[in-house]
Amino acid sequence: MSIVENIIDIPAEHEKNVFGQFDTYLKKIEKTLHVTMVNRDGALKIIGPELMVRRAKSVFSNLVELSKRGNAITEQNVDYALSLAFTEKDDQILEIDKDIICRTVTGKPVKPKTLGQKQYVDAIREKMIVFGIGPAGTGKTYLAMAMAIQAFKNNEVGRIILTRPAIEAGEKLGFLPGDLQSKIDPYLRPLYDALYQIMGAESYLHNSEKGLIEVAPLAYMRGRTLDNAYIILDEAQNTTPAQMKMFLTRIGFGSKVIVTGDQTQKDLPFGAVSGLDTALTVLKRIDDIGFCYLTSSDVVRHPLVQKIVQAYDDYEGKSRERKTRPQENERKFRKRR
Repeated sequence: MSIVENIIDIPAEHEKNVFGQFDTYLKKIEKTLHVTMVNRDGALKIIGPELMVRRAKSVFSNLVELSKRGNAITEQNVDYALSLAFTEKDDQILEIDKDIICRTVTGKPVKPKTLGQKQYVDAIREKMIVFGIGPAGTGKTYLAMAMAIQAFKNNEVGRIILTRPAIEAGEKLGFLPGDLQSKIDPYLRPLYDALYQIMGAESYLHNSEKGLIEVAPLAYMRGRTLDNAYIILDEAQNTTPAQMKMFLTRIGFGSKVIVTGDQTQKDLPFGAVSGLDTALTVLKRIDDIGFCYLTSSDVVRHPLVQKIVQAYDDYEGKSRERKTRPQENERKFRKRR
């Protein structure tokens, strides 16, 4: 295997952003791609096997371009750029970055950060109903909220309705104080958090008082027809099949629906069937419904979250394998008899 050298220019004003504090990102790329890098006077020399040098050059070129567009480079950006370099799709990270959905109240752009998120956003634009399935931290709810708020601002819909099942996450909280709204607010807090960040508390309260933005538990949806609305059902894995059917049959003309859920984090009673699992089976042949499955590679929270999700996926995969093996052996034994 031949060792080659390649030199690329890194503009001085982007060095700190691309290399990371104390050259953290540079060292990570070195370690992952097994190359040696020397930085002198804005020129970065990359030494190593030809394929790895080419990948390292591509990663840095993409990170520099992201930095020039005003992005603060994070560890998630570096990890994703590295993962795409191994799949020969490294040029697509710049295409993803162009898709700005909206901006938060502080001016920060909201946009997809992975190919999975880009496909999710595109499906929301194209389909009337979209199911976004994936683990924690993949941006299912946040991107759906951003799409809803942007559609509302553009007068594409007349109101936004956000809902989720009011169910405890494995704990019994007992009686909560206050009126009905005070009792259900803790269950809906994640939706409020996203609304405040993207829209701003003042704008949300103004539109909420007019009835244009509604945050409510799923039980409040029964008997309604929801026309000209952007409707998001969050934590759909905690619905029953009857609740899911009830929700999906509320949809009226001019509406768009996004259903988000994580099939690995159900809080239903033991033995209860999830309405999300049932819906994915029942509705899979309907063309106007989109299904997007995000994975651990689409996690955009702290890099440690991605590792935790992957570790649990591996553990649960091995557990399923251990459970099915005795059953297979028993079937083989019966056949021989």
